[in-house]
Amino acid sequence: MGEFFSLLKQGNKPSLLAAFVNLLLGIIKGVAYFFTGNVAMFAEMMHSLGDAANQFFVFVGSALSKKAPTRKFPTGFGRVINLVCLFAVIIVGILAYETILEGWHHILHPTTSTGLWIVLSVLALGIILEGSVLLKAAKEINTEVGIQAHGLTAFIKALKNLGRAKPATKLVFMEDSVATSGNVLAFIAVLVAHYTPFVQIEGIVSIIIGAMMFFVVGVVFLENARGAIGETDEEMLNHIAYLVSDNPHITDIRKLVVIKEGEALHVELMAEIDPSVTVAFADDVRDDLMKQILGQKSVTRATIYFDEDDGVTNWSHIGERPEKLKTHDNLKTK
Repeated sequence: MGEFFSLLKQGNKPSLLAAFVNLLLGIIKGVAYFFTGNVAMFAEMMHSLGDAANQFFVFVGSALSKKAPTRKFPTGFGRVINLVCLFAVIIVGILAYETILEGWHHILHPTTSTGLWIVLSVLALGIILEGSVLLKAAKEINTEVGIQAHGLTAFIKALKNLGRAKPATKLVFMEDSVATSGNVLAFIAVLVAHYTPFVQIEGIVSIIIGAMMFFVVGVVFLENARGAIGETDEEMLNHIAYLVSDNPHITDIRKLVVIKEGEALHVELMAEIDPSVTVAFADDVRDDLMKQILGQKSVTRATIYFDEDDGVTNWSHIGERPEKLKTHDNLKTK
């Protein structure tokens, strides 16, 4: 039990914050819906409660994924976060379906809600709180990719680098982007329904919010399904291929694999070396390569094998050298 609580301290902090914020908002929106009967508020209540549940699961999963390898699981538990995210989006999918169903029912049988200022106040609170969590998730993404930004710039840069974010942080960012925009749409719909005869707009917005939730489900499910199977990090693979090729003692790369294990990267390299060098010299070359590879961002484990140069070029698909990754060319090989 002590190990479990120790691992929780390493969990993804934005997801934990988002879980508590969404739980609070879900309760507040539920009370508001009970007293007003506003269907847009119902959609937002379902959205907030769904986000709270899966973000809590993601927090726990991100913590458990950092558990050290064991004899039974020698490659570690990195992919636990992918499995947890897959489970989490199923919850969102179910709530998205209920949200769309309620919206469709309201379009067919529109009703007039009450408590305008209660609804608007709760939605305004949701915009502020969800927006704050979204900004924090954006800053976390920028930190993970090594970028410094503040304010609106932080959000724009996080959006550009979303593909390089950790699975848990990416899920929080996407869900809170939808949540914040959903609150804004619901706010507008309530005003339109109150001041015009177009009361069906609340049902339409409820369907839009549900559709946005389904979009998040689709994107996150596909990405974490690939991660659970074992996906290659193409950018880091290309970067490490350059690092290895720059070593004057490496004549060719026979095999190079960079696999995502949750938030970590595991590298397996088989390189060719001059057969005339001594074992001690080859061991020094391996040590320097190991230091360089393990010095790359998110790389936690590396395995390096050597074989003698066979005179045939095996590695020929190195692309353009990535500039976004921090290199360690100052480390000299022996």
